[in-house]
Amino acid sequence: DAAEAPPRAVLKLAVVGKRNAGKSTFINALAGQERVIVSETPGTTRDSVDVTVELEGRTFTLIDTAGLRKRKSLSGDLEFYSHHRAMRSIRRADVVAMVIDASVPVSQVDRSLSGEIAAQFKPAVLVVNKWDLARPVADGTDYAEYLDKTLPELAYAPISLMTATQGVNVRQTLLLAEQLYRQACTRVPTAQLNAAVEEIVKLRGPSHRPGTKPPRLYYASQIATCPPTIVCFVNDLASFDAGYQRFLLNRLRERLPLAEVPIRLVLRPRRQQPRPRPKADRPGGGARPGAKGPRPKRPGGRGRKA
Repeated sequence: DAAEAPPRAVLKLAVVGKRNAGKSTFINALAGQERVIVSETPGTTRDSVDVTVELEGRTFTLIDTAGLRKRKSLSGDLEFYSHHRAMRSIRRADVVAMVIDASVPVSQVDRSLSGEIAAQFKPAVLVVNKWDLARPVADGTDYAEYLDKTLPELAYAPISLMTATQGVNVRQTLLLAEQLYRQACTRVPTAQLNAAVEEIVKLRGPSHRPGTKPPRLYYASQIATCPPTIVCFVNDLASFDAGYQRFLLNRLRERLPLAEVPIRLVLRPRRQQPRPRPKADRPGGGARPGAKGPRPKRPGGRGRKA
Protein backbone atom coordinates (compact mmCIF):
# COMPACT_ATOMS: atom_id res chain seq x y z
CA ASP A 1 0.00 0.00 0.00
CA ALA A 2 1.16 3.49 -0.79
CA ALA A 3 2.21 5.49 2.22
CA GLU A 4 -0.25 8.18 3.17
CA ALA A 5 0.94 11.76 3.33
CA PRO A 6 1.04 13.15 6.86
CA PRO A 7 -1.89 15.43 7.73
CA ARG A 8 -1.27 19.10 7.10
CA ALA A 9 -0.69 21.10 10.25
CA VAL A 10 -3.30 23.67 11.26
CA LEU A 11 -0.50 26.00 12.31
CA LYS A 12 3.19 26.16 13.17
CA LEU A 13 3.83 27.31 16.74
CA ALA A 14 7.35 28.41 17.68
CA VAL A 15 8.06 27.93 21.39
CA VAL A 16 10.72 30.43 22.42
CA GLY A 17 12.14 31.84 25.61
CA LYS A 18 15.25 32.15 27.70
CA ARG A 19 17.09 29.18 29.12
CA ASN A 20 15.34 26.81 31.53
CA ALA A 21 11.97 28.52 31.19
CA GLY A 22 10.19 25.20 30.53
CA LYS A 23 9.82 25.20 26.74
CA SER A 24 10.63 21.52 26.25
CA THR A 25 8.48 20.51 29.23
CA PHE A 26 5.54 22.34 27.64
CA ILE A 27 6.01 20.54 24.31
CA ASN A 28 6.42 17.13 25.94
CA ALA A 29 3.25 17.68 27.95
CA LEU A 30 1.37 18.32 24.71
CA ALA A 31 2.99 15.42 22.86
CA GLY A 32 2.26 13.00 25.69
CA GLN A 33 5.78 11.65 25.65
CA GLU A 34 9.34 12.90 25.96
CA ARG A 35 10.00 14.04 22.39
CA VAL A 36 12.62 16.66 23.27
CA ILE A 37 15.28 16.60 25.98
CA VAL A 38 14.15 17.94 29.35
CA SER A 39 16.80 18.80 31.92
CA GLU A 40 17.33 21.20 34.80
CA THR A 41 20.60 22.20 33.12
CA PRO A 42 20.10 25.46 31.18
CA GLY A 43 20.81 25.25 27.45
CA THR A 44 20.07 21.54 26.99
CA THR A 45 18.21 22.13 23.71
CA ARG A 46 20.73 23.44 21.17
CA ASP A 47 18.78 23.17 17.92
CA SER A 48 15.24 23.81 16.68
CA VAL A 49 13.16 20.63 16.77
CA ASP A 50 9.79 20.18 15.01
CA VAL A 51 7.27 18.09 16.92
CA THR A 52 3.88 17.12 15.47
CA VAL A 53 0.96 16.76 17.89
CA GLU A 54 -2.77 16.18 17.47
CA LEU A 55 -5.39 17.88 19.57
CA GLU A 56 -9.16 17.57 19.11
CA GLY A 57 -8.67 16.08 15.65
CA ARG A 58 -6.34 18.80 14.39
CA THR A 59 -2.61 18.60 13.71
CA PHE A 60 -0.14 21.16 15.03
CA THR A 61 3.58 21.60 14.45
CA LEU A 62 5.46 22.76 17.54
CA ILE A 63 8.94 24.18 17.03
CA ASP A 64 11.11 23.76 20.11
CA THR A 65 14.01 26.21 20.07
CA ALA A 66 17.23 26.69 21.94
CA GLY A 67 17.06 28.72 25.13
CA LEU A 68 18.21 32.27 24.54
CA ARG A 69 20.56 34.48 26.49
CA LYS A 70 22.34 37.79 25.95
CA ARG A 71 24.30 38.04 22.74
CA LYS A 72 27.47 39.01 24.58
CA SER A 73 27.14 35.81 26.63
CA LEU A 74 27.10 33.50 23.60
CA SER A 75 30.09 31.17 23.75
CA GLY A 76 31.33 29.56 20.57
CA ASP A 77 29.83 28.81 17.19
CA LEU A 78 27.32 26.29 18.54
CA GLU A 79 25.47 28.80 20.71
CA PHE A 80 25.67 31.46 18.00
CA TYR A 81 24.00 29.22 15.43
CA SER A 82 21.46 28.00 18.00
CA HIS A 83 20.46 31.64 18.57
CA HIS A 84 20.28 32.20 14.81
CA ARG A 85 18.02 29.15 14.33
CA ALA A 86 15.72 30.33 17.12
CA MET A 87 15.30 33.68 15.34
CA ARG A 88 14.62 31.85 12.08
CA SER A 89 11.98 29.72 13.83
CA ILE A 90 10.12 32.89 14.78
CA ARG A 91 10.10 34.02 11.15
CA ARG A 92 8.69 30.74 9.80
CA ALA A 93 6.08 30.29 12.54
CA ASP A 94 2.43 31.27 12.30
CA VAL A 95 2.20 32.02 16.03
CA VAL A 96 4.84 32.35 18.75
CA ALA A 97 4.53 31.05 22.31
CA MET A 98 6.91 33.15 24.38
CA VAL A 99 7.61 31.19 27.56
CA ILE A 100 8.36 33.32 30.62
CA ASP A 101 9.68 31.92 33.89
CA ALA A 102 7.32 33.20 36.60
CA SER A 103 9.79 32.35 39.37
CA VAL A 104 12.26 35.08 38.32
CA PRO A 105 11.87 38.69 37.14
CA VAL A 106 11.51 39.48 33.44
CA SER A 107 15.02 39.78 32.05
CA GLN A 108 16.73 41.69 29.27
CA VAL A 109 16.58 38.50 27.19
CA ASP A 110 12.79 38.48 27.54
CA ARG A 111 12.58 42.13 26.52
CA SER A 112 14.82 41.62 23.50
CA LEU A 113 12.80 38.58 22.45
CA SER A 114 9.50 40.45 22.70
CA GLY A 115 10.94 43.19 20.50
CA GLU A 116 11.97 40.63 17.89
CA ILE A 117 8.49 39.04 17.89
CA ALA A 118 6.86 42.45 17.50
CA ALA A 119 9.25 43.43 14.71
CA GLN A 120 8.26 40.29 12.79
CA PHE A 121 4.51 41.05 13.28
CA LYS A 122 3.91 37.56 14.72
CA PRO A 123 0.86 36.78 16.88
CA ALA A 124 2.12 35.78 20.32
CA VAL A 125 0.91 34.11 23.49
CA LEU A 126 2.77 35.17 26.63
CA VAL A 127 3.07 31.80 28.38
CA VAL A 128 3.86 32.40 32.05
CA ASN A 129 5.25 29.03 33.13
CA LYS A 130 5.92 27.81 36.70
CA TRP A 131 2.89 29.77 37.84
CA ASP A 132 2.57 27.50 40.88
CA LEU A 133 5.74 29.12 42.24
CA ALA A 134 4.48 32.67 41.73
CA ARG A 135 0.86 32.18 42.80
CA PRO A 136 1.53 32.59 46.56
CA VAL A 137 2.95 36.10 46.03
CA ALA A 138 1.07 37.41 42.95
CA ASP A 139 -2.28 37.18 41.21
CA GLY A 140 -3.04 37.12 37.50
CA THR A 141 -4.19 40.74 37.29
CA ASP A 142 -1.09 42.11 38.99
CA TYR A 143 1.18 39.99 36.81
CA ALA A 144 -0.60 41.11 33.64
CA GLU A 145 0.01 44.75 34.61
CA TYR A 146 3.65 43.89 35.30
CA LEU A 147 4.04 42.40 31.81
CA ASP A 148 2.36 45.42 30.21
CA LYS A 149 5.04 47.63 31.75
CA THR A 150 8.03 45.39 31.09
CA LEU A 151 7.02 44.12 27.63
CA PRO A 152 5.08 47.06 26.13
CA GLU A 153 5.66 45.87 22.54
CA LEU A 154 3.37 42.89 23.23
CA ALA A 155 0.79 44.65 25.40
CA TYR A 156 -1.97 43.36 23.09
CA ALA A 157 -0.87 39.69 23.40
CA PRO A 158 -2.98 37.36 25.58
CA ILE A 159 -1.46 35.72 28.66
CA SER A 160 -1.62 32.05 29.66
CA LEU A 161 -0.74 31.16 33.27
CA MET A 162 0.69 27.65 32.99
CA THR A 163 2.42 24.98 35.06
CA ALA A 164 3.79 22.61 32.44
CA THR A 165 5.08 20.00 34.91
CA GLN A 166 1.53 19.52 36.22
CA GLY A 167 -0.23 19.91 32.84
CA VAL A 168 -2.09 23.03 34.02
CA ASN A 169 -3.32 25.15 31.08
CA VAL A 170 -1.12 23.26 28.61
CA ARG A 171 -3.86 22.29 26.13
CA GLN A 172 -5.61 25.62 26.61
CA THR A 173 -2.43 27.43 25.58
CA LEU A 174 -2.30 25.59 22.27
CA LEU A 175 -5.98 26.29 21.60
CA LEU A 176 -5.39 29.95 22.40
CA ALA A 177 -2.59 30.02 19.82
CA GLU A 178 -5.01 28.58 17.26
CA GLN A 179 -7.52 31.35 18.01
CA LEU A 180 -4.81 33.95 17.46
CA TYR A 181 -3.95 32.46 14.09
CA ARG A 182 -7.59 32.65 13.02
CA GLN A 183 -7.66 36.26 14.18
CA ALA A 184 -4.56 37.05 12.12
CA CYS A 185 -6.26 35.51 9.06
CA THR A 186 -9.31 37.76 9.42
CA ARG A 187 -10.18 40.07 6.53
CA VAL A 188 -12.25 43.08 7.61
CA PRO A 189 -14.83 44.42 5.12
CA THR A 190 -13.79 47.78 3.70
CA ALA A 191 -17.00 49.48 4.84
CA GLN A 192 -16.50 48.30 8.42
CA LEU A 193 -12.86 49.37 8.39
CA ASN A 194 -13.59 52.87 7.10
CA ALA A 195 -16.44 53.34 9.57
CA ALA A 196 -13.97 52.57 12.36
CA VAL A 197 -11.35 54.92 10.92
CA GLU A 198 -13.87 57.74 10.56
CA GLU A 199 -14.98 57.26 14.18
CA ILE A 200 -11.37 57.34 15.40
CA VAL A 201 -10.49 60.50 13.46
CA LYS A 202 -13.56 62.23 14.89
CA LEU A 203 -12.45 61.17 18.36
CA ARG A 204 -8.97 62.58 17.83
CA GLY A 205 -7.47 63.74 14.59
CA PRO A 206 -3.76 64.19 13.87
CA SER A 207 -2.20 67.46 14.96
CA HIS A 208 -1.74 70.19 12.37
CA ARG A 209 1.87 71.22 12.68
CA PRO A 210 3.33 74.44 11.26
CA GLY A 211 4.71 73.94 7.78
CA THR A 212 2.45 70.98 7.01
CA LYS A 213 -0.84 70.68 5.20
CA PRO A 214 -4.06 70.28 7.21
CA PRO A 215 -4.03 66.49 7.75
CA ARG A 216 -6.66 64.42 6.02
CA LEU A 217 -7.19 60.66 6.05
CA TYR A 218 -9.21 59.86 2.95
CA TYR A 219 -9.89 56.13 3.28
CA ALA A 220 -8.39 52.80 4.38
CA SER A 221 -8.19 49.31 2.92
CA GLN A 222 -6.93 45.95 4.19
CA ILE A 223 -4.54 44.55 1.60
CA ALA A 224 -3.26 41.40 3.35
CA THR A 225 -3.66 38.99 6.26
CA CYS A 226 -1.09 37.26 8.49
CA PRO A 227 -0.34 39.91 9.57
CA PRO A 228 -3.43 42.02 8.90
CA THR A 229 -2.09 44.89 6.80
CA ILE A 230 -4.06 48.12 6.56
CA VAL A 231 -3.21 50.90 4.14
CA CYS A 232 -4.42 54.43 4.92
CA PHE A 233 -4.40 56.99 2.13
CA VAL A 234 -3.59 60.48 3.40
CA ASN A 235 -2.76 63.88 1.98
CA ASP A 236 0.48 64.51 3.91
CA LEU A 237 2.66 61.77 5.44
CA ALA A 238 4.47 64.23 7.72
CA SER A 239 1.23 64.99 9.59
CA PHE A 240 0.83 61.39 10.79
CA ASP A 241 3.71 60.90 13.23
CA ALA A 242 4.59 57.72 15.14
CA GLY A 243 2.54 58.77 18.16
CA TYR A 244 -0.64 59.20 16.16
CA GLN A 245 -0.04 55.93 14.31
CA ARG A 246 0.15 54.10 17.68
CA PHE A 247 -3.07 55.79 18.73
CA LEU A 248 -4.75 54.77 15.48
CA LEU A 249 -3.60 51.14 15.83
CA ASN A 250 -4.77 50.84 19.43
CA ARG A 251 -8.18 52.27 18.62
CA LEU A 252 -8.51 49.99 15.57
CA ARG A 253 -7.89 46.96 17.80
CA GLU A 254 -10.77 48.08 20.01
CA ARG A 255 -13.17 48.34 17.08
CA LEU A 256 -12.13 45.46 14.81
CA PRO A 257 -11.91 41.68 15.37
CA LEU A 258 -8.11 42.04 15.63
CA ALA A 259 -7.76 42.81 19.33
CA GLU A 260 -4.94 40.39 20.18
CA VAL A 261 -2.77 40.29 17.05
CA PRO A 262 -0.25 42.69 15.51
CA ILE A 263 -1.48 44.98 12.76
CA ARG A 264 0.82 46.37 10.08
CA LEU A 265 -0.14 49.97 9.30
CA VAL A 266 1.00 51.55 6.03
CA LEU A 267 0.47 55.21 5.14
CA ARG A 268 0.45 56.24 1.52
CA PRO A 269 -0.15 59.61 -0.15
CA ARG A 270 -3.24 59.64 -2.31
CA ARG A 271 -2.40 60.16 -5.94
CA GLN A 272 -4.12 63.17 -7.44
CA GLN A 273 -5.19 63.24 -11.05
CA PRO A 274 -3.03 65.72 -13.01
CA ARG A 275 -4.96 68.82 -13.98
CA PRO A 276 -5.05 69.75 -17.70
CA ARG A 277 -2.67 72.58 -18.50
CA PRO A 278 -4.10 75.90 -19.67
CA LYS A 279 -3.87 76.56 -23.38
CA ALA A 280 -1.27 79.25 -22.79
CA ASP A 281 1.09 76.65 -21.31
CA ARG A 282 0.90 74.38 -24.35
CA PRO A 283 3.72 74.34 -26.86
CA GLY A 284 3.22 76.67 -29.79
CA GLY A 285 1.54 79.48 -27.85
CA GLY A 286 -1.61 77.60 -26.97
CA ALA A 287 -2.37 76.05 -30.34
CA ARG A 288 -3.22 72.35 -30.24
CA PRO A 289 -0.63 70.06 -31.81
CA GLY A 290 -1.45 69.68 -35.51
CA ALA A 291 -3.98 72.53 -35.56
CA LYS A 292 -3.90 74.91 -38.52
CA GLY A 293 -2.97 78.53 -37.88
CA PRO A 294 -4.88 81.59 -39.19
CA ARG A 295 -5.00 81.99 -42.97
CA PRO A 296 -2.46 84.65 -44.06
CA LYS A 297 -3.80 87.84 -45.69
CA ARG A 298 -3.15 88.59 -49.32
CA PRO A 299 -0.68 91.34 -50.02
CA GLY A 300 -2.54 94.67 -50.09
CA GLY A 301 -5.86 93.09 -49.21
CA ARG A 302 -8.02 93.73 -46.17
CA GLY A 303 -8.86 90.12 -45.45
CA ARG A 304 -12.17 88.36 -45.51
CA LYS A 305 -15.18 90.38 -44.34
CA ALA A 306 -17.22 89.05 -41.46
